[in-house]
Amino acid sequence: MANQDLPSGAGKVADDYPEVWRAFASLGKACAESGPLDARTRRLVKLALAVGGGSEGAVHSHMRRAMDEGIEPEALKQVAMLAIPTLGLPAGVAALTWIEDITDARD
Repeated sequence: MANQDLPSGAGKVADDYPEVWRAFASLGKACAESGPLDARTRRLVKLALAVGGGSEGAVHSHMRRAMDEGIEPEALKQVAMLAIPTLGLPAGVAALTWIEDITDARD
């Protein structure tokens, strides 16, 4: 992924601290390869983690990548629905709006 494709804060870190960014990217690759989950499942899990962490920027980032990878919008929106009983209605609704920021922009 090119630095210009990163969210602004992450892109700035990548540009200003390239050694730190390379180490971070290497850690991400090692974690992705640490088990049997396929790429689609890993992307959905990462989206769910971003939702659970309440990070709008991370949700947007994972949404863009998920859509580029061909994951259907209905599956991505279901992540927000699954957040409702675990995180609560307000968090699930917020996640849905963040997800729809990307799905609606691609319509």
